Amino acid sequence: MSHPHSRNPANGQLIKEYPFISQSECEAIVRRTAEAQKTWRNVSLEERRNVLLQLAAALRERNEELAAMATREMGKPITQSRAEVNKCAQVCEWYAEHGPAALAPQPTQVEGKKAWQEFRPLGTILAVMPWNFPYWQILRGAAGMLLAGNTYLLKHAPNVMGCAYLMKDIFDKLDAPAGIFDVVNIDNDGVSALIADSRIAAVAVTGSVRAGSAIAAQAGAALKKTVLELGGSDPFIVLADADLDEAVKAAVIGRYQNTGQVCMAAKRFIIEESIAQQFEQKFTQAVTDLSMGDPTLDATYLGPMARYDLRDELHHQVEKTLAEGARLVCGGEKVAGDGNYYAPTILTDVKETMTAFREEVFGPVATLTVARDANHALELANNSEFGLAATVWSADTEVTGMLTRHLETGAIFVNGYGASDPRVTIGGVKKSGYGRELNHFGLHEFCNIQTVWVDRR
Repeated sequence: MSHPHSRNPANGQLIKEYPFISQSECEAIVRRTAEAQKTWRNVSLEERRNVLLQLAAALRERNEELAAMATREMGKPITQSRAEVNKCAQVCEWYAEHGPAALAPQPTQVEGKKAWQEFRPLGTILAVMPWNFPYWQILRGAAGMLLAGNTYLLKHAPNVMGCAYLMKDIFDKLDAPAGIFDVVNIDNDGVSALIADSRIAAVAVTGSVRAGSAIAAQAGAALKKTVLELGGSDPFIVLADADLDEAVKAAVIGRYQNTGQVCMAAKRFIIEESIAQQFEQKFTQAVTDLSMGDPTLDATYLGPMARYDLRDELHHQVEKTLAEGARLVCGGEKVAGDGNYYAPTILTDVKETMTAFREEVFGPVATLTVARDANHALELANNSEFGLAATVWSADTEVTGMLTRHLETGAIFVNGYGASDPRVTIGGVKKSGYGRELNHFGLHEFCNIQTVWVDRR
């Protein structure tokens, strides 16, 4: 099909087709969003804060409906879908509580003058978002952008347009100016036209390196700011003195949550040589115990992959890595049937030159690589085009301190596994992108940080 459609990955059945909107329809949406921003920027910060609280309440009230749509469209296990919606409510509440202070004028000392920094909205932000967290990807950026007085124009992934329009329905019912949030169902040419449109102030992208690079080039030509959160191939380092049982628990969650379809997920497991065999045994047992099946059931931990083409791509990476000399511990196959399931997979004896080490592996596949010691583990970890996050397990604080100083990533988790949280930033370096989301740093990314000087004379 030439236009977007939702297909249930658990059974392959078509849910709904979503034809691209016409150029005139897109123009009407952009005009409405741009006009709404002129009103919204002048609404008091307290009123904008209250709209975020209304949004949080609506998300909690409609949690089951939203969760069911995500599970149906992209196969996320239902308990994880519900948790995602709750997390969206939490980010709205966090910005409602802490955002106003971060947007307050910041005075500074200048001899003979009064000076301060103001945080003004940029305008309408175009957000190009992926399918793997169909609500969180929207709201972790939108909450701060909207509080700052921007409006938000969403171009969502084609396979989760039901989630996009459900979110629009929630916004349309808020006590807020119509058009502060809207959806454009357009193709790549339509995105390019919007980037060039003077009414679009900046662009936020979460997605692949290829998409981020293309959009950033177009935005650069138009002199518009971008924030990019792109791919990741996060290292998960386990040294000999680590709490092995806790490290294994974290490894399973870090790799197989959301059926392994997470940018900021543990993907390359780098294990110190003396414990490598023991880790492999414990990890394999935990992975083979995971429940895979119908994502609508509460007991299911692994659902289907979201798209059939992505399962084919993942399987190709596995087969290529095995051909390069890796060893298959478990999985490594498409599950038979109409559903888009891939068996939870572990590859070991993975070397730096192999496909699954060099490329992002987006699905339920873990790779195990042996390191001689902490320094070798660091070398392996940094030998990547990506730099989103890293995890370190060791009881030695000097060693963990050394690793955190030298790991080339936007986030590091020590003796635990974390995820995105509104209190701290998310973002990467190298080909994982640039700019930050969440926290006050993310809030300020889409502000005009304006300096005001007043001569005391």
